[in-house]
Amino acid sequence: MKEILKKLTSRKLWMAVAGIATGVAIALGVDASDIDVIAGAVVSVISAVTYIVVEGKVDAESVKNAIESTQEAIDVIESIKNEKEDEV
Repeated sequence: MKEILKKLTSRKLWMAVAGIATGVAIALGVDASDIDVIAGAVVSVISAVTYIVVEGKVDAESVKNAIESTQEAIDVIESIKNEKEDEV
């Protein structure tokens, strides 16, 4: 599933899709200005979606690292506390 999502966020894939759509539109006789608008819209939307997905992954990794660091700090504190209790 992760591989599919990774491929769907590929800019190369969406540029290829835009290219194919442009070729089909030209073959069907669509006006050049309409083709420019459609291609620009596709590229803009895909760029925004890719940015959102990537930033979401970065944020998720940051949260994961923060949780792990917090757990390590708790373990160190508990270890120190146990050592002091053993001394008494």
